[in-house]
Parts: sequence; structure tokens; C-alpha cells
Amino acid sequence: MQKKIIIAGAGHGGLSAAALLAKKGFDVTVYEKNSEGKLGHDWLDVFSPNVLEMAKIPFPPAEKVMYKDNMTFYSPNMRTAIKQNVAPDQLELKMERRDIYEMLVDNCIACGVNFVYNCKITAPIVDGERVTGITTDKGDFYGDMVIDAAGLNSPVRRNLPAQCCIEKEVGDNNRLYVYRAFYETAQPLEEEFYHVCLLPEGKIGLAWIGSEKEYIDFFIGRFEPFSLEEARQSAQFFRDTKMPFGKEVKRGGQFVQIPLRHPLSLMVCDGYAAIGDSAFMTVPVTGNGIANSITAGSLLAQTVVRAAFKGFCAADLWQYQYNYYKALGAGTAALACVKGLLTEIAPEELDYVFEKGILTSNEMTFGADTTSIAAIFKLSPLDAARRGKHIAANGELLKKLLPVGAKIAKVTALTASMPKTWNKERVCVWAQRYCRAFR
Repeated sequence: MQKKIIIAGAGHGGLSAAALLAKKGFDVTVYEKNSEGKLGHDWLDVFSPNVLEMAKIPFPPAEKVMYKDNMTFYSPNMRTAIKQNVAPDQLELKMERRDIYEMLVDNCIACGVNFVYNCKITAPIVDGERVTGITTDKGDFYGDMVIDAAGLNSPVRRNLPAQCCIEKEVGDNNRLYVYRAFYETAQPLEEEFYHVCLLPEGKIGLAWIGSEKEYIDFFIGRFEPFSLEEARQSAQFFRDTKMPFGKEVKRGGQFVQIPLRHPLSLMVCDGYAAIGDSAFMTVPVTGNGIANSITAGSLLAQTVVRAAFKGFCAADLWQYQYNYYKALGAGTAALACVKGLLTEIAPEELDYVFEKGILTSNEMTFGADTTSIAAIFKLSPLDAARRGKHIAANGELLKKLLPVGAKIAKVTALTASMPKTWNKERVCVWAQRYCRAFR
């Protein structure tokens, strides 16, 4: 008899795992709240092309693929700029999100995955500590295992019983509130651009303005909710800095929320595994999580295949989390410490960091394979001494940077000490220590 796998939500990681498992002979069904052909936001996304081969996903047609432009980062006062110089072999793919979903869904269908659309998931079905299915507005559905790809606010993860020891909420300052719209161009563009501003207008968060073929891509993200009027005021702020875009929104204009934090401390229990935004798999300094999620889908599928004859217990599914942290999670956890600095540093202190060359193009140039802090900060002793001198000269900045360095060291040690095999008591103790390190 085929083992039945429920994919709760059509997230990128869940679809990646679904296709691989269906190909291995599992009975896989995706339950998704949106309509067929209406998945995702009306915007462009970027991801590493390397994950497609790993997940055995055919490369998309050339007409649907572009490559991400180098970004120019601006200090809060907009006076100092740092431009990326990403190597050609490290450029990320850029695609319409609807085309990414079409690619993933088509691959699933080709592999034999079933889909149930317009199906709102409300809670998991739990027997003791085992997840046995999902409750939806179309009824209850049971399976041998549930893969939770229902996103940041997953009703599956958030309603698991306390004895599963899995975090329910994303936590304070770990949720990025985003408005993104594609505006008309105000004048012909002489060259393409992609400008990113940190702490724009002195507000905690970031913004970008990028040129596309027919539009100007405007994005603003903050760590607290804001209104449409505030988003429009921010757009005008950038127009006033002579950035060329008009006032008419041609597409997009959506508010969404993105997890911007360390990966979930515990991703599995009996009959359950979280993936993608439900497991907080975004890269904390960029907010992009597609590549991580697709990679996780491949790692999860490998683990599920091995666990199929053992009942999908946490003891067997734990290997998925362990492998994910070794491949990606440990690196993004350390990056989350750097992200935390963005919520504490003052605009004038960040201006100083830009002006004195404490941050340079080397640190701001991250490509398709950049998933850890070690890949970003590569300093010679002489360069480290020069930057250290500037940091030491700014007392307030030094006070904020020293704890970040200590936190990175602590988190790195914690992820390295993650239990290799499942023992619930030891795993839960580790997860609690890991969570405390970010408070």
C-alpha cells in the first residue's frame, strides 16, 4: 500500500518535496487555499539556478528567465554608495513568481502529484504527539505524514500541541512587513539600476528601487506595520532624490509579510515536518528563501524515503533538520545575528559605517551560493585592523557591534552542537538554548 503524504500549502519547498516523493511512488496530495494558476504574489523573485538540478526540476525556458542585476547600496543619508560586483557564475536567476510556481506545479503534475485548490487549512489533526492529517473547510484529510508548507502564519504549525516543542510564532522583530509595487517609468532609462537603501528616512527597515523592462520596482520593508499612505510617502521620498519613476501603479501594490529570522529551532515531530516560510528558511539579510526552500525539499524527500518503513517518527525525520542545518541553517542562523543589528543601529551610525569603509563592496557582494556569514566577511589582518580602528573611534557603534560578534560566536557554537541523533529531551533542551541566544 502506498504511503500517503499530505503537503499543507503550495510553498516552494513543499512542491519540491512533493515532486520528488511522487516520483518515488508515494501518494502525494497538495492542499492549497488559492485557486489554480493564482499562486504567489504579482512580482519578480530571484534564486540560485543551482537548486534546480538538485531538485531535478527542468531548467525554465530562456524567454522566462533573466539574471539579477548588481545592486547599489546607499547609506541612510543617501550620500555614500556601495556597488556589488557579483561574478557571472554567481548571478541569481530572476523570474516572475507566477512562472516559478508554474514551473514547480508542472513538474509536480509530471511526477504524479495531486492538487486540491481553494482548500483553506485551519488546523492539524493530532493523535497524542503524532500529526495524522489536516482540518480544512472542505473536511478532514488523513495521511501517513504532513509536510507543512503553509507559510509564515501556518495554521498547522501554530496549532500543534505544546508537547511537540515546536515554536508557534515568528517572534518580535522577526517579521518584515512589506509593500511592493511596480510603478510607471517617468522618463526613458539610460541604464538599468537597482538601488537599495538601508534605514530609509531614518526608519528601521530597508527599501529598494529597481528598473525593469516596463516598470520601476519599488519595495519597502519595515519591522512594524505601516499604511498605504506611508508607503506612498516613502515612494515620494525616493522620487525627490531624483530617482525616475512615476506615480501610477501598473501592477503589484501588495502588502505581505516575510519571516526575517533564524531557522525554526525544531522542524519535526511524529508525522510532521515544516519547510519553507513555515520553518523560517529565508536568508535573514535579504528575505529571499526560494533557493533554501527548494534545497530543503530535496533534503526532506531523501529523509522521508528512508523513514517510510519506520512510520515517519521524529527520530527518523530528525535527519532532515540535521542535514538542513549543516547545509544551510547554521549559516543563516549566524546571519540572523547581523540582521538584528539593523533593528538597533542608528541611521547616523550606519552612515559612519558606509563613509569609513567599515562595509565595502566585498561584504555587500553576495551571489547565488552565499548562505553564510563566513562567505561574506573575508578580511585580511591589515584590513581588519583598519576597520577595527574606525569602529573603536565610535563608542556607540562599538557598544552595539561587540555583542553581535559575541552572539555570532554563541550561535555558531550552538548550531555545531546540535544533536546528531534524536533524543527528545536532548533535542528540546538544545532548541530552548538556541532560541534564547536570539532574545
